Amino acid sequence: MSAEASPAGPDERADAGESDRGGGDALRRLRHELRTPVNHILGYGELLLEQATDDGDDALVAPLEAICAAARDALGLINDLLDIAKQRHDGGDWARAAERLAPLLDCIDSRGLALRTEAGARGQTRLVADLERIALASGHLRALLRDGPGGEGQGPDGGTPGAAGAPATERAMGAAGSVTDHAVPDTPPDEWPTASGTLLLVDDSEPNRDMLARRLERLGYRVLLAEDGRQALDILATAPVDLVLLDIMMPVMDGYEVLERRRADPGLRDLPFIVISALDELDSVVRCIAMGAEDYLPKPFDPVLLRARIGASLEKKRLRDQEREHLATIERQAAELAEWNRLLEARVQQQVQELERLARLRRFLSPQVAEVIVSSGDERVLESHRRVVTVVFTDLRGFTAFAGGAEPEAVMEVLGEYHQAMGELIFRYEGTLERFAGDGLMVFFNDPIPCADHTLRAVQMAVAMRAAVGELAARWQARGYQLGFGVGIAQGEATLGKIGFEGRFDYAAIGTTTNLASRLCDEARTGQILVNERAYAAIATRVRAEPVPALSLKGIATPVRAYSVLGLQTDDA
Repeated sequence: MSAEASPAGPDERADAGESDRGGGDALRRLRHELRTPVNHILGYGELLLEQATDDGDDALVAPLEAICAAARDALGLINDLLDIAKQRHDGGDWARAAERLAPLLDCIDSRGLALRTEAGARGQTRLVADLERIALASGHLRALLRDGPGGEGQGPDGGTPGAAGAPATERAMGAAGSVTDHAVPDTPPDEWPTASGTLLLVDDSEPNRDMLARRLERLGYRVLLAEDGRQALDILATAPVDLVLLDIMMPVMDGYEVLERRRADPGLRDLPFIVISALDELDSVVRCIAMGAEDYLPKPFDPVLLRARIGASLEKKRLRDQEREHLATIERQAAELAEWNRLLEARVQQQVQELERLARLRRFLSPQVAEVIVSSGDERVLESHRRVVTVVFTDLRGFTAFAGGAEPEAVMEVLGEYHQAMGELIFRYEGTLERFAGDGLMVFFNDPIPCADHTLRAVQMAVAMRAAVGELAARWQARGYQLGFGVGIAQGEATLGKIGFEGRFDYAAIGTTTNLASRLCDEARTGQILVNERAYAAIATRVRAEPVPALSLKGIATPVRAYSVLGLQTDDA
């Protein structure tokens, strides 16, 4: 066996393992260092694009869309560049990837410069500051690419992720513009304002904190900020927080240690944590979820997805909090529950009986009348008796011909629209509906609940029905259906009461007055409301009407004098 093929000794294998682990750490640092500036470019670009779209500032939309598109393409190239096999076996890929990234960065820089110039002329200082952050992130990325893979992810100033302090470029980005102060206020916790939730954002990158905090505040959340894990734990010890957004690679105390402390602290164990990190390796995701993180999102993140994950996590927390509150009140409610159980059966039985009675009555009475009878507990008003009532019959003209030639579905659709409109008016004027007979309706007033103005109510309802059917007829005509509407109204004595058999009862009005109203309806032309002489005498001062020639009606021996109601006296016409 040749020397090249001889197996490695224990020391050599250990050295190789250390080398692999060191290479993996270097690759993770490089991944973090390269993706961080792209995250800043894309994050600020999307934030500004959303604001421009909301404000309707069309001059900003297209350039910002170009910046975001270039940043996404750059992210794709960087992901290719960071492929482990290529890093180990083909160093030339770095130079080629840098060449392919250059036009994308040129696009970002040129578009950003034009926007900064325009924003400066407009006096939009906040926009200028955010665009300067994008430019600095682009410059940072160029410097990293210029150094090449030999620097193991070091920036031009020698900074490395996870070390104390941020690289100089990032510190410059942090100073590029004034940032909203998200720090913990000095006021006591019980006096803090509340929105839809309080979130703690933990990230050592100031631009990352600024971007995400501004986005979350636009959604209505209150945001607290921490630069590292230790500061985050200090805040959690004093401030009420609903959810934590946690970075992994941070100085002083990284995200993994924060998750360890959370798992060991009963007070934090139910607090949801969402990890947002530039590390997207599977082992990091698995490790965080195993340590109790609610979710894991790689940077750059999708804002819509982040919003959904935050909402879902907060909803789960609210449900857990509600569950604890409910459990805490069980003992206090035990005595009350026992008392309620004693009363429950009697109350349920009473309510069931009332509902059954109400359901029976609502088949032929308006809801108001049915509820009066149920509340009084007296159904004797439904027994047979005589009373002066006003009876209304309505009918659709041309319906028989329409029903004979139209499709069944069309007939049922027209009837459904007609019955819905008429039913609402019957209930509004508190009439008693005796029956639906296809396109015909019979309604009477002054029974079972007496009302002094029953004839006027009947005419008012008929006028409202005529207007409602007029609107329906216009829609029907557009579908090719020619339908009209006629009404007959009569006042006089009738025999009233409950008729039918067990399981099916109706409340009916029987007699000459009912027949007269039906015959007047048959005689009415389209759009006409005919009333008998007695009904007209009761409302003569309240309506506009004209007499019609004496009518010879089927089943009535002598000609009937009737009037055509043109409208109510209160009508403008």
